Parts: sequence; structure tokens; C-alpha cells
Amino acid sequence: MRLAVVVNPDAGLGGRLGFKGSDGRAAEARAAGAEDRAGPRMRLCLEHLSDLARTPIEIIAWDGRMGGDWIPEDYTSTGQTPETTDADSTAKFISAHDPDLFLYAGGDGTTRDIVNALGDREVPIVGVPGGVKMHSGCFATTPKAAAEVVWSFITGDLMVARTEVMDLDEEVYRQGEWKVRMYGEAFTPASPRWMQGAKEQVQRESESETLEAMSMHIDSLVEQNPDLMIVWGSGGTLRQMCKESGYDATLLGIDIQHNGKMYNDLNEQGLLDIISQHDGEKMLLLSPMGGQGFLIGRGNLQLSPKVLRLIGIENILGIATPAKLLGLNEVRIDTGDVDLDQEIRDRKYLKMLQGYRTTRVIRVSAD
Repeated sequence: MRLAVVVNPDAGLGGRLGFKGSDGRAAEARAAGAEDRAGPRMRLCLEHLSDLARTPIEIIAWDGRMGGDWIPEDYTSTGQTPETTDADSTAKFISAHDPDLFLYAGGDGTTRDIVNALGDREVPIVGVPGGVKMHSGCFATTPKAAAEVVWSFITGDLMVARTEVMDLDEEVYRQGEWKVRMYGEAFTPASPRWMQGAKEQVQRESESETLEAMSMHIDSLVEQNPDLMIVWGSGGTLRQMCKESGYDATLLGIDIQHNGKMYNDLNEQGLLDIISQHDGEKMLLLSPMGGQGFLIGRGNLQLSPKVLRLIGIENILGIATPAKLLGLNEVRIDTGDVDLDQEIRDRKYLKMLQGYRTTRVIRVSAD
């Protein structure tokens, strides 16, 4: 089994800074203090793969930030990471190799570059989630899940299937609009347990009354406790609820409502600065991503482990309309911190608001 490993070293850099993607902004992100995300998550994946493997796996990669820097054991070097990396660098690596499987770390942009470079070749790919946003079905749910998929594929326990590669207009995305389309298809090991599936949009116009009712529920909590700090997560459901309450929230950012004021589109440091000054009760509202079920770790990297611990995981309230809940039997967590992930999973269930004073509990995925 020959496994080709490639990392987009710039993927995910802008997440905690509140960037809506890292394309063309890597230097800006690093200058602002951003740390590597994709590389360390690839290392975590490969460390777990090493623990799982009962037979040797031949790993091929380039030396440097696009591969070798993140590989914990021996590998076969097939080249050197260029001094400056971009989409062409990823395409060059893919075009130069013909392994049994490509394991890559990055986001949606990286996936598009890989699929484009593969052309008609039907080599399966598995994505280690390392970007700001990941809509495509070829990503595993977590770095460790990616290792499980790779090992199960190697041992013949998983078959390969086609999955959708989703494309998002990043320029429009940065302006607060979500426009996604199917870019193409890729081959990936099929695992409903370990692979995340493609993102879907499930909100319907007919649910306006439900959103209004859920907004009234949040308003009533604030009326009962005027000092309650509300941290609004990203997404159309929460944005509409916030609008019903008379506030403007950003579609793709994280906002804070407190004492009648709104603090919009906060990055990690902005969230830490405001939340740390508040000694009263806090509530984090999060809406799961349709089709994937991610509550944390997709499109909301500003909610770093530091931020989540400061808010308190016991203060998380899920928000989901009945239509979204129909296709959701559990939620997924990928905070970027293994210990925090486990702490949340150990709770087994999270509370989900689905109407005025109407909640249900939903299972937290154990994987």
C-alpha cells in the first residue's frame, strides 16, 4: 500500500482571526500571529494511523511543510516543498504521484486543486480537515477519524464510492453570502461513521414562524436575566433569529449580544477580550451544519478551545429547526483540542432548542 501525503501549509490560517478563508491571505494571517493548522492535524492523523497499523505502510511525500515536517515516522522523499506554496504546488504533487490513496490536509480550496489535478484518474482521496470551511464529502470528521478510514481502506474493510466536491465562491463568502455549488466528484472510502458527507442547506421559507418562536425564547431568557451574555454562532438560522430580536448578526461570523449592545464578527482574540470581562452567565448558541451535523469545527474556528473553555461547555445551546432535526440524530464536535473534544463527548448529550420553550436532547457523536 502506497500512501501519498500532502499538506496545504496555508490552509486554515485565518480561522481564529475571523477570516472567511485563507486564499490569498496567508501572509496577512501569519503576520497577525496565525499558527499552522493543517500540518499539526496531519501529524495527529498519522500518529493515530501508526498506532492502528499492524503492517508497514509506505508513505511518500515531499520534504518540508507540504509533507515531511508533519510525518512522525520514516517516509520516502520524492521532492522538496518549494519556498512559496500555492495551488500549483499542490497540483504538481498530485500530478507527479500515482499512489493507492492520497491523504491530504487542507480545506475546500485544497480539495478543488487536488480533484482538478487528478483529472480522469480514479485514485481515492481522504481529507484531514484543516481548513476554515469544509463542505465536501471527502473529508473525515476529525484527524483521528481520517486515520481510521485510511487503515480500514488498507485492510479492505471499506469500499470506494463517489462523493461530491463542493465549491464555494470565497469572494462572495467574505462579504457574508453563502453560495455553494457542486464542483465535481471524487473517489473516497465510504464510511458514514468516519466521513462527514457533503454540506446541505435545509432551512425553508415556511419555517419563519419557528425561527420567530425560538427568538422569543432567547429574548425571554434575556428578560429574566438582563446580564446574560449571548454568543451568537454563525449560520442563516441564527442570523434570522437575531434579526427577529432586533439585532444584526453576521451570517458567517461570531457575534456577542450583551446589555443591549451587539459586537459583530469577532475573531478569537476579540471574543476572549469581551467574554473575559464578564463574570455573569453566558450562553453560546450554535446551529449544526446541515447534512454533516457539525456543531463546532466547521466555519466557526473563532470558537477556539480557549474561547469554548471560557464560555463553558455547559453553556452551549444547540439551535435547530424541525426540518434540520429530521435528518440529524447526533451532532459532531471537532474543536481542535483532543481533550476538549473528549470532555464534550463525555457529556453524551447536548440540549437543542427547536421552538419556544421546546427543547430536546441530541446525542454527541462518540467519534
